[in-house]
Amino acid sequence: MLRRPVRWLWPVAVSNADRVPSNGAAILCPNHLSFFDSVLMMLTFDRPIYFIGKSEYLDSWKTRRLLPAMGMIPVDRDCGPRAMIALDAAADVLHDGALLCIYPEGTRSRDGRLYRGYTGAARLAATVGCPIVPVGINGTAEIQPPGTRVPRVRQRCSLTIGEPLTSITADENRRASARANTDELMRRIAELTGQEYVPHHAQRVRPTDVAAEVPLRHLVPALS
Repeated sequence: MLRRPVRWLWPVAVSNADRVPSNGAAILCPNHLSFFDSVLMMLTFDRPIYFIGKSEYLDSWKTRRLLPAMGMIPVDRDCGPRAMIALDAAADVLHDGALLCIYPEGTRSRDGRLYRGYTGAARLAATVGCPIVPVGINGTAEIQPPGTRVPRVRQRCSLTIGEPLTSITADENRRASARANTDELMRRIAELTGQEYVPHHAQRVRPTDVAAEVPLRHLVPALS
């Protein structure tokens, strides 16, 4: 769970943490409200977590090496072949028995609603044979709204772990199966967060510079 100094900075209520496997591969799938979501996920669990993140985060020299060192697997969302390379790297991480975090919405919600999920997590889970764990995050948009430089301290947030999806297999109709599993995943996330569900994908917003949102002098001490 959260280290004591971090817990003081950002009081977080964690529910059903025992639903995250203590060992072995699993894919954690939270809703996405803020850049701080990833910080919260990394600081909450005892096990290291790898992330699939936008390759635009590597455009800045300030974060080009830091984020991969923290476990981010960059994905080019505008190039199908490159995106598949990222998914292959994610599959390797899962085959090694690690935890992988994927935001199924593909980008942060700018209006607080929950948007239709992409099927990458379901496809990976079917390929590797691991569970998907839905995660509901609330309060991080108030800690660090999009575009703000520094996370606000003493803001409360919550993280709720849902019942894992465990029967994910690759059948003859893989596309339909991945879509059905993803829709069920989003339904469970909506139950955890209370968000209004929107049945279409969120509009992607490119960050001009992730370092403008989280200066390294604030991020690195919190992770050490």
